[in-house]
Amino acid sequence: MTEYAEVARAVSARGEVVLRRRTTEHAADVLELRVNGVFVMDTHETSTEEALAAGALDLVEDPRDVVVGGLGLGYTVQRLLADPRVERVAVVEVEEALIGWMRDGTVPHGPAVLADRRVQVVAADLVTAVAEATRTYDLVLLDVDNGPGYLVHDTNAEVYDAPFLTEVHALLNPGGVLVVWSADRAPGLEQTLRTVFGGCTEQALDVELQGRATAYYLYSARRA
Repeated sequence: MTEYAEVARAVSARGEVVLRRRTTEHAADVLELRVNGVFVMDTHETSTEEALAAGALDLVEDPRDVVVGGLGLGYTVQRLLADPRVERVAVVEVEEALIGWMRDGTVPHGPAVLADRRVQVVAADLVTAVAEATRTYDLVLLDVDNGPGYLVHDTNAEVYDAPFLTEVHALLNPGGVLVVWSADRAPGLEQTLRTVFGGCTEQALDVELQGRATAYYLYSARRA
């Protein structure tokens, strides 16, 4: 039997953000993040968030400056900070309530993650943040949806289109890498990345989500 208890709720111009506690006989006190009723992530299955960071870090020799699109529950950022080569992590998150829950301990591990001096949280829409960026980066990690086929917000569709990805290409230092997380195979995204970057690699990650075996995908592309 699975029981749910609401921990926090907020409503913004984009809709509803809910943090709830899920309890089962196998996993107690799992925090689950949902946006407009769509499951985003939880604190039980975090391997893909960590794999997103670890896989990206392996692709760049000197990943000093990193951008993360989507704060989530902080596991991608946490894994990035575990790498001593990383000097700065800019995290772009549009939902200010989620940033607040991470800062005030509603998400228990949140304060420690965001207190790291290398972290800069940017409360903004990702497209706007990229357009207004004034420096370049070694890594850009995008985890703002469940992939292009499962958008949290309909307006996020442009994140996977050529104009925006071209801006990300320009944001990268030579040899820099973009990595995009997706809950399913995304051949359209792969082709767009090939067009913009000249190449793309798809990596499947086997995971177990609430007792069900599935696979998530990482798409990476490098600026020449």
